[in-house]
This record gives sequence, structure tokens and C-alpha cells, in this order.
Amino acid sequence: MKEKVTPTQKALNLWAVILIVWAFYRSYFKMPEWFDEFIAKPIVFVLPVFYYIKKFDKKSVLNYLNLKPKLKEIFFDFFYGLGIGLVFLTTAVAVSYFRTGKLFLIGKLPSTNQFLTILAISLATGITEEILSRGFVLKKLYEESKNVLSSTFFASLLFFFLHVPILFANIKITGNMLLMFMATDMLLSMVNGLIFLQKKSLTIPIFIHAFYNIIIGLTFI
Repeated sequence: MKEKVTPTQKALNLWAVILIVWAFYRSYFKMPEWFDEFIAKPIVFVLPVFYYIKKFDKKSVLNYLNLKPKLKEIFFDFFYGLGIGLVFLTTAVAVSYFRTGKLFLIGKLPSTNQFLTILAISLATGITEEILSRGFVLKKLYEESKNVLSSTFFASLLFFFLHVPILFANIKITGNMLLMFMATDMLLSMVNGLIFLQKKSLTIPIFIHAFYNIIIGLTFI
């Protein structure tokens, strides 16, 4: 007798397909960063998740993803995310100081256009990756296990594997810096996962992720 495929297994199968498609895209298509973040990721990461929730879960997408905050909650989530982002910034500055003896991560100040581009791309990245990794994958794992730590850890591993094609395709990230980014990816994912499950809101992880990406973007100017 054929074993019934659980909702979690279906969701992980979808995630595996997304990873394969994304790895293929990153390996064979060298598109501008804005195309990756504003077009490729929404198509590859978000559309399949929306389809799955509507088709199989038969639920409101925004409600299921915990993406319907009130205006007051958005302000709270923003400053909550900013606070965690500052912790990441402080950690990055400390690591840079111990490695190089310098307190500054940014070599030069960005122009207005550069800064606005980094802001927009960072927010877009936060939205697409958090929808897939926290709002969908982590939530599915937690719904089945009801275990905060195990579901967060496993979702963080999947988040890390999702970034392998990006990390190894980026010629600016090599050696110790590659190891540092791998470690901070896991840390970011664990923090965002625990906050998502505690606060039942996806906007906080989105803001944290965006602030983290802003730090990375400014570092590589």
C-alpha cells in the first residue's frame, strides 16, 4: 500500500524543485542583480509558494504567511528589526576589528543612487527569501513537529543550502570571508526563525533580513 505524502513532504518537495531551478539559473544565467532580486526571485521563490498555498492549503496567502500587519504593527516591526540589525552590525564591526584592526566596514560612502539601490534590493531580497524560508518552509515544519528548535534548525539548514549557489558564484566572497558569510547566514536564519515563530509575524524577519543585506551591500561598495 502506498504511503500518504504528508503536507510537509509536499512542501519540501516544492522547496527541492525551487532549489534545483535556482541553482540552474545561477549557474547558467549571469543577469544584473536588480533582475535577480526583482524578477527572478519572485518568479522562482514566491509564485510557487503562492500557488501551493492557494491550491493545496486552500487558504488566504497573506493570512497563512502572517503578512497582514496593521500600520501600528509595521512601525513596531520596523524598529524591532532595526534593533536586531544593529546587533548584526555591531558584531560585523567587532569581527572586522579583530581581523583587520579597523572599526569601519565601509571603504567609502555611497552616492544617493547607490544607497537607494542597496535599500530597494535589500528589501526585495528580504521579502522573497523570508516568504519562502520562514513563511512557508519553517511554518510547514513547525506545523508538523510543534518543536520550535528542531523546525528552526532544519529550516535554517535549508536556507543555507538555498544560498550555496549565490555564495559560490560571487567572486567577491572568498576564503575566510566565505566561511564568515556561511556562518552568518545560519545565524540570521536561526534568529529570524525563532522570532517568526514567537511573534507570528513575517514582517519582522523581513526587516531584519533587509537590514542585514544593507550592511552587506554597503561593505562591497
